[in-house]
Amino acid sequence: MRLGVLDVGSNTVHMLVVDAERGRPHVPVANRRSIVRLMRFLEPDGSIGAEGVDLILAGVRDGRELAREHGIAELLVLVTSAIREAPNGGDVIARIEEILGEQIAILSGEEEAALTFLAARRWHGWGAGRILLLDIGGGSLEVAYGVGEVPDVAFSLPLGAGRSTIQFLDTDVSTAEQVEALRHHARAVLADALGELDERPRPDHVVATSKTFRSLARLAGMQVEAVGPDDRWRLRRSMLADWVPRLARLTAQGRTELPGITPERTYQIVGGAIVAEEAMRALKVAEVEICPWAMREGAILRRTDTL
Repeated sequence: MRLGVLDVGSNTVHMLVVDAERGRPHVPVANRRSIVRLMRFLEPDGSIGAEGVDLILAGVRDGRELAREHGIAELLVLVTSAIREAPNGGDVIARIEEILGEQIAILSGEEEAALTFLAARRWHGWGAGRILLLDIGGGSLEVAYGVGEVPDVAFSLPLGAGRSTIQFLDTDVSTAEQVEALRHHARAVLADALGELDERPRPDHVVATSKTFRSLARLAGMQVEAVGPDDRWRLRRSMLADWVPRLARLTAQGRTELPGITPERTYQIVGGAIVAEEAMRALKVAEVEICPWAMREGAILRRTDTL
């Protein structure tokens, strides 16, 4: 079955075309990314400004054309929290549906966490035991924990890399006071949310997904092995903590010269690094394993399981 997965995210609109079959790994056929960096266009009330809406819709049109070129049988659409939660998010979603010619299902933050957890479980296998998952997107941080394919605990927090940057790190070079303000905020949000995990057994594996974690691992982590096209990375909290003040002192342009920091991530990598460090600290996690599969792969797996 040829599937298209349209991921309307905070940084990019990404169309991925795959050939998928139940019980087998999906095979990528084509992909196309349109850079949005949506957090630049949020109004004071959280609405998405006209330029941001135009970039989203242009990315959706490009994705639709790629899907048509490759003759997909079905389209899966994933919409970021920044759009879902915006006061004009309903209007933006309606315009996306008009372009695609079909209604789209809107996932909650908890459902996003559950899909990402499914992807991590399949990637690491049943032998991984209890998994604790962390995923930092542009608008939110997803956390999930469990022993099966459906997490026992899954929730979403407003601690995305882009959201945190807009709220606390609104200058090119971040000051020590800005960094500390974001740390204080992240600690408060995490403290309110993580109580549900306090009585759970310690995880056997702590897994991190998303471009933010992958970028940080390439910058501050260590490659443990390479198998085919997939690199295996780990990221220690101590190494991340060492890099945060150095990242904050650099300009956005200067950060692009570092390994792993792409131009579309450079503006929010400091915020993402602070959230990552504070989440690991709050969960008493010394090291995470980077999983190359995330929500898109989870959506593909959930759909092919029904074939």
